[in-house]
Amino acid sequence: MPFFSSALGPIVFHFIINLNRSKHKKTNEGEIMEQNIYIIRHCKAEGQYPDAALTEEGNGQTRELAEFLKDIQVDRIISSPFLRAKETIKPFAQKAGMEVEIDSRLAERHLDPSIVPDWLEWMRNSFTDLNLRDAGSESGYEATRRIAGVINDIIASDVENTVVVTHGGMITMLMHQYDESIGFEQWKNLSNPDVYAMKITDDHVSFNRIWK
Repeated sequence: MPFFSSALGPIVFHFIINLNRSKHKKTNEGEIMEQNIYIIRHCKAEGQYPDAALTEEGNGQTRELAEFLKDIQVDRIISSPFLRAKETIKPFAQKAGMEVEIDSRLAERHLDPSIVPDWLEWMRNSFTDLNLRDAGSESGYEATRRIAGVINDIIASDVENTVVVTHGGMITMLMHQYDESIGFEQWKNLSNPDVYAMKITDDHVSFNRIWK
């Protein structure tokens, strides 16, 4: 069963995800194009900083992830510039002989724990107030616009199957735009790694957690 599924018209969340770009897009065979975006949270890492590497367990998880993805059709790979994201997808990309595109919009949300000491409470509140922004932090709205820009660019393209490697905060903010009940608790319960399949057909979008 899908994590959630929504039939979205051209107005609902139009400023976030522009599904109008995919409306009636057709394949070479004349069929309505179905686009699949596989959104991956990175494997276990040593920390939260941009240059934090994967742990020994995380490196093992990358091989499990590569095995998991091998039977999925992938036409394009886009990753956060953070080291842990690039390391997560590297084994699969090498086996598939594919280039990994780096997009800074997929970087994790900006948050400085030295300025926001109770950062967990701040994260909880950021899902109910998307404009919450303190010094050294990024609002939920700002983070969502970044990842939504990547998704919109994919929808506007002719690529049918794309892998996107990013971070837990970004994934949860994206899903929150479709279902406002998704927030802090769902963010806490994401695994490392985690994989969601976002399926887009005409004006319909669904998310399905496929990592097991």
